[in-house]
Amino acid sequence: MKGIVCAQVEQFKLLEMPEPELIAGQAIIKVHRVGICGTDLHAFRGNQPFFSYPRILGHELAGTIEAIADEAAGLRVGDQVSVIPYLHCGSCIACRSGKTNCCVDLKVMGVHVDGGMREKIIVPISQLVKTDGLTLDQTAMLEPLAIGAHAVRRSGLRAGEKALVIGGGPIGLGVAAFARARGASVIALDINDERLIYCQEWAGANHTVNALHQPMEQIVSLTNGELPTVVFDATGNVKSMADSFQYAAHGGTLVFVGLVKSDITFNDPEFHKRELTLMGSRNATREDFEFVKATIQQGTVDIDRYITHRSSLEEMIPQFLTWLQPESKVIKAVVEM
Repeated sequence: MKGIVCAQVEQFKLLEMPEPELIAGQAIIKVHRVGICGTDLHAFRGNQPFFSYPRILGHELAGTIEAIADEAAGLRVGDQVSVIPYLHCGSCIACRSGKTNCCVDLKVMGVHVDGGMREKIIVPISQLVKTDGLTLDQTAMLEPLAIGAHAVRRSGLRAGEKALVIGGGPIGLGVAAFARARGASVIALDINDERLIYCQEWAGANHTVNALHQPMEQIVSLTNGELPTVVFDATGNVKSMADSFQYAAHGGTLVFVGLVKSDITFNDPEFHKRELTLMGSRNATREDFEFVKATIQQGTVDIDRYITHRSSLEEMIPQFLTWLQPESKVIKAVVEM
């Protein structure tokens, strides 16, 4: 079978790979869709934490079960599935409390272990989500949208609150959409006006602010001087994350959804004066996948407009280089197989 490996920084190779062999507790999945995300971009550029080369990328997956060792959990050959790509131990302190998304020994497909940028993969049955009623595109997008849903759930955001979402990329869009679904008034902050328009049209953001044009003054005005009670930073940009502390209201919450390979510094007196709550939000749980699945089934999330670029597996390598360019205006790219 064919697959693509990121052999080293800024180098992909299309290779023939061995077919997976079925073992107990696992299923062989024929891959039909692979979403491209910020993790893949950072890995290609050499900026992804917890990463080593060579590595097969790809963790936003849709496929069908080709073989299964045990038809458990109502799964059988031919079923369409999404993959929860966060392989957890099940016994550590995080797993025992239901926080499988931040397992002490977490291994994310496409990051710590090889992912799904190949025609077939083998996956633990416990990591599969049956997606009857969804399209392949919708199925592949469960994972990136579940990250946004998890961040909103973790924040405790309530209806009527003002939320600021920094970053209008795929993850930020999901955060904004699910924050609006909770009844919050959402302000989207980005440096790209086209992305901001997309935040309004796709995610339903109530207001937009361009970070290049006196953002604090605009945010103060939009919140009647009180600032947002919940701030989400989905940029993975060290300066943006350091600056985000200033935007949270007294008694507010700041959630880092994006990940950056760097240290973040902030002013401690200002942090204490506001009694801020700082949270990290990592990955998602099955609960978040099921929530997003139900939301898509209800027709409230438009996946057709979320996916903006496509390629075949054979065309992915040259296409990937163009997707890195801002002028390509990628929101979400998908590889079809």
